[in-house]
Amino acid sequence: MLNKCFEVVNQDYHNMGKVSSQIKKMLLQIGFDAKILRRIAVASYEAEINMVIHAYGGNIFMNVDDDGLITLVFHDLGPGIPDLEKAMTPGWSTADEKARNLGFGAGMGLVNIKRVSDTFDIKTSPAGTILTLTFKGY
Repeated sequence: MLNKCFEVVNQDYHNMGKVSSQIKKMLLQIGFDAKILRRIAVASYEAEINMVIHAYGGNIFMNVDDDGLITLVFHDLGPGIPDLEKAMTPGWSTADEKARNLGFGAGMGLVNIKRVSDTFDIKTSPAGTILTLTFKGY
């Protein structure tokens, strides 16, 4: 069993994606298959980017149980997603000018995360968003 918590800092574009890389490396060392690692890498990277661009930072929690079930929880500190239905629509984005100039904000993040995850649960309020994903590793 493995439990790990990672911090994500708001607007830290320089380190964006580092947590996702650490997650992938840790799971590779445990012995997870490349196919599952690709799916996890896509989901964790997209969610981490959303936390940097749209939220006030937060934490990513990773749990791997003895049966190989990988759970990732992305818990940001707000401001929440004003219209979750729109946010789940391909191409819809609230990314600011800075993010768009860096090549982000295509409006595919949540769509891609849901597509590659075995389970996808999202709860949002002005206090923050909690995105819980699972992947069957073995």
